[in-house]
Amino acid sequence: MKRKAPPVEGKDGNCQDYSGSLSKGFHDLNPYAPYFSYTSVPNVPYFDLGIYRESRVKSLIKAHSKDMYRLLGKVNFDGKYYRVKCVNSGEWECCWDLAVRVQFFGKMQGMVLYPKRLVSRKEKKIIYRSIILVNPYQLWDEALVNKFWNLQERVEFLIARILFHECIHLMISLGNILPSGFGNTDIYLEFRKMLEISNSKKLSSERHEVEFRLWNLVLFGTSGSESEQTLLERVQEIYEFLINEKYSNQKTGNVFHFPSNNEKIARKYIWVAAVKAGGDVQVSKNVWKVEVRRLSMALRGLYNGIDALLGN
Repeated sequence: MKRKAPPVEGKDGNCQDYSGSLSKGFHDLNPYAPYFSYTSVPNVPYFDLGIYRESRVKSLIKAHSKDMYRLLGKVNFDGKYYRVKCVNSGEWECCWDLAVRVQFFGKMQGMVLYPKRLVSRKEKKIIYRSIILVNPYQLWDEALVNKFWNLQERVEFLIARILFHECIHLMISLGNILPSGFGNTDIYLEFRKMLEISNSKKLSSERHEVEFRLWNLVLFGTSGSESEQTLLERVQEIYEFLINEKYSNQKTGNVFHFPSNNEKIARKYIWVAAVKAGGDVQVSKNVWKVEVRRLSMALRGLYNGIDALLGN
């Protein structure tokens, strides 16, 4: 489960915290730009993203996750927040607001701004607000062009694929945040199964090797003031992040027939994990890079072991 920052008191007894941070590259996004933006593409002076059909995008998602479709059903892709879920937990009500925005911004396919937590003690209500940013900049990727000659269908497929991937992250986050049982979507339960397998006795040696490499990287990145418990929690957080990325990439790839192999996933996300661990504060860059590569090898072994036990 993600470690959340403590709430900050606001006016009228309200408070808010941020359980996630803005991803790198967010500065490339113009918050005042229109939601359906234009861009220059080869042989086409301007391209209007508004040609896609929102209903078609949702239909593509519905075929593979009814729970995800239900969450997106009330959401228009206009960047505005829509209330998608409310549950009661004792005297408190927990609600989740979601916004989806489609816009070109740099070379990051999608981005999730993790839930901002708003608390009203007066109304005894907790509201989690999340936004998904979808950037279909790979519209002219050769594989996609060969698969979809029709430009409208290509845009819709690409938006659906990116949105599906980012929604997986949010549904897992929702499952961790909401009171027990209320976040048990099909996606969350599948992820928990993969996480449990990764923590099973049959994969204990592979898991311990990954955790050992993560522990070294956390030590390399520590400022020296953190407690051992804090560092152990960081290792666990990064470990779950790596399992999360395996599940989300694998699930999205299988659903949209663009599979990713374990080597590719591990190679991509070990560097993110290493940065999350704190970087090379305590050691030289070369020593840090060697340990990151060792993590890559260990992670591939764990990923392969998970697939073997899942029968993939």
